Parts: sequence; structure tokens; C-alpha cells
Amino acid sequence: MQKPSIPKGTRDFSPEEMAKRNYIFDTIKEVYKLYGFSQIETPAMENLNTLMGKYGEEGDKLLFKILNSGDFLRSMSNKDIDEGNSVKTANKISEKGLRYDLTVPFARYVVMHRNEITFPFKRYQIQQVWRADRPQKGRYREFYQCDADIVGSDSLLNEVELVQIIDEVFTQFGINVSIRINNRKILSGIAEIIGEADNITVITTAIDKIDKIGLEKVNEELSLAGVTDEAIQKLQPILQLSGTTSEKLDELRGLFETSEIGLKGVEEMEYIFNKCTALELKNGFVLDLTLARGLNYYTGAIIEVKAVDAQMGSITGGGRYDNLTGIFGLKGVSGVGISFGADRIYDVLTDLDLFPNNFSHSTDLLFVNFGESESDFILPLITKMRKAGVRCELYPESAKMKKQLSYADNNKIPYVALIGANEIKNSSVTLKNMISGEQKTVLVDDLKGEFI
Repeated sequence: MQKPSIPKGTRDFSPEEMAKRNYIFDTIKEVYKLYGFSQIETPAMENLNTLMGKYGEEGDKLLFKILNSGDFLRSMSNKDIDEGNSVKTANKISEKGLRYDLTVPFARYVVMHRNEITFPFKRYQIQQVWRADRPQKGRYREFYQCDADIVGSDSLLNEVELVQIIDEVFTQFGINVSIRINNRKILSGIAEIIGEADNITVITTAIDKIDKIGLEKVNEELSLAGVTDEAIQKLQPILQLSGTTSEKLDELRGLFETSEIGLKGVEEMEYIFNKCTALELKNGFVLDLTLARGLNYYTGAIIEVKAVDAQMGSITGGGRYDNLTGIFGLKGVSGVGISFGADRIYDVLTDLDLFPNNFSHSTDLLFVNFGESESDFILPLITKMRKAGVRCELYPESAKMKKQLSYADNNKIPYVALIGANEIKNSSVTLKNMISGEQKTVLVDDLKGEFI
């Protein structure tokens, strides 16, 4: 018999893990709602023509494609099969794919529903995404994203608000983070002043890897991609700029005398930093000129967040994307958004032991089952307790006491209620604390007061 398994890069979640995951989702959701965001959902699968070409060449390779239903080979000729062209074959036998992120489906949603939407439109979305990536620590093939986006507004106050949301969420989690920000306009300005304006994508893709592979390897990659040695040399002092954010921006302003787009990027960063400084954020907020983020659709501010006390990649990211809805036929709608990586946040909270203790169980109180007459007494009581918001259950069989208490222990239920003949006679409950082992007698009418 074949041993059951699940695909690599996917996971099962136990009740305890789900309680912790829901803590993450609920915390993020409540902060989003505080800032006026409304929730939407989109399908798990999209038409491939919606997804292809939006994430760069590397992103396209990581799309999970879905075979057409029925006889999917009907559209294939023997010649097609013999040629062995995997891209051509995929296009003929697959018209749909699992979503790679939530931003592109959101852009598609905005275009399709533009007559129902009031702009600026603030939406949040917490759903699974899929990537055919090589699984490793903190990187999965199926994972959740928790996105918030604002479309239909050019105001940089939106970027300021998203930084506030990031700061608030991680403060609630108790995770110390570094919020790193840059601007694609600054990166374009850098490419201009080193004489490589046409190679902006090559340059940004390479310098985005500095944290992973180091400056020397990045320089090698730039050289192999055709960037001149002279341009690479001009790039070095820019990537190694030090000092405060104000000092870095002043330095860039001088360098960008001949670059209009570069100066625009500096102006935007100054605005965002000045506003955020006045808000006294609880987490570090820094300008990082090596931050590029690989996705092609960012056009303004780009944001990345890393945990200070844990070895983990980016746990939140985002940015401004002026042109995204244009590829679906709706021009002139600017957007900016962020995405919390729930699975990585889970790993960080676990590594740093930051989950609250009350997320280790789902039931507050177990009623021990001594028999039919005791159950009849308990059922109306348990109904009242649930109406009062106390999570409780009655053990389904009148099994041995040891078995019922083991059930409570194994499920981390903190309290057990014992109601036998004497308790029924006195309208009382013997309440046992499963953590301390202490017992006390409580009147039935006072039981809910022990929990609320």
C-alpha cells in the first residue's frame, strides 16, 4: 500500500498551529480595518494571459499551470509533441494557472469592476498563493499573503499610511523589525548617471541580491550582463553611501543634477521620511539604496521589512505600481500596496517564542461525562455557557475518568468541570485547574463568571 504524502513545499496544520495562524491573520485584519480597508477575494486560479508577463521571466517560470479539463492533448499535433517545445506545449494544453500573488489578480479585479468601485479604493485580501519554487526554510510552494492596496490616488500619504500599518502590526506581534525603503525612480536615476539607462532591469535585478551574494558577486553579474566596467565603478560609491537618510538624500540630489527622474525619486523619499519621522514610529525606518525588489511593476517607493532578531528573509514587502492596471486596459490608475508574509511571520513568532499563551488551546472548559443523568443536567448548562462566549464541550462517552482527563491534557484544555450526583443535588460544579491541579466548588449560576 502506498504511503500517503503531500507535495513538497506544502504543509498540514494542526489545530494548535491553526489557532496561531488565525492569530496572525486576525491581528493583520484588524489593523487593516482600523485604517479603512475593505476585504475582497479572487479565485485561486486565473487565466494564464492574466498572469504571464507580469512577474518577469523568472516569475513566469514559477507559475503553476493547470491542464485543460477533458482531452487536453486534442489541440496538440504529433509535430508539436515531437518538437518538445515545453513553452509552446504548455500554452496549448493549459489556459489557467494558480495565482502567483494577490496584486495582479487585484489589478484585474479593479479593471473588471471599475464601474462599481469608488476611488480611491482601499482593499485588503488574505488568501493563498502558489509558486513552483524550490522549497527551503521560509520558502514554500503554497503560502498565504496578506495584502493591502490603495488604487486611484497618487498621494504619497498612502505610502506613509502603509508604513504606519507595518509599524503597528509588528508592534502588536512584538517583533522588532527594520523597515527598509527605496524608490524605483532613484534606481532609474542611478542607471542614468552611470550611463546605463537602458539596463535598468539588469541593474535592479542584480543589486537586489546584494544581501544574499555580496557586492563582489553582484559586480560580476553586472559585468556578465553587459554593463560596462566604467559604469560598475561609478555604481560602487552610490551603493555604499553611508550616513543618515537626510545625508544620503542630499548626496543623491547632487549626483542627480542631470537626472530628472532621479530628483523626483529623492523628492518623494524626502516627503515620506519627513512625515514618518513626525509620527515617531516604534520600529527602525531606513533608506536602503540596494533595495530593488525584483518585480517589474514597481514604479515609485519600494518597501521591504526584515526581522531584526531572527534569521529570515523579507517578511513584508510592497511598493507603488503606476502602470499595473494599464496592461488590463485601464490607464492612469496609480496603486500602492504591501503584503505581509504570514508563513514567514509564523516562523519568526515561533523562533522568538512570541505567540501568546492563550493560543495553545481551542476549548476553555471540558465537562466530564459520568453518565446519562449527569449529561442531561449538563446539556442546558453547557448551552448557557456557550451563549456567554465560553468555549466548552462535553466528553461524548462516560469513559473512565483517567481517559477523559487525558483528553483534556492532550488538547491543552485548561479547566475541567466535574458534575456528579452530589453536585447535581447542590447545584454546584467541581472546577479543576488542569495546569495547577487545584480544585474548587462553584455554584452552577456562578460558573460563567469564572471565565468572563
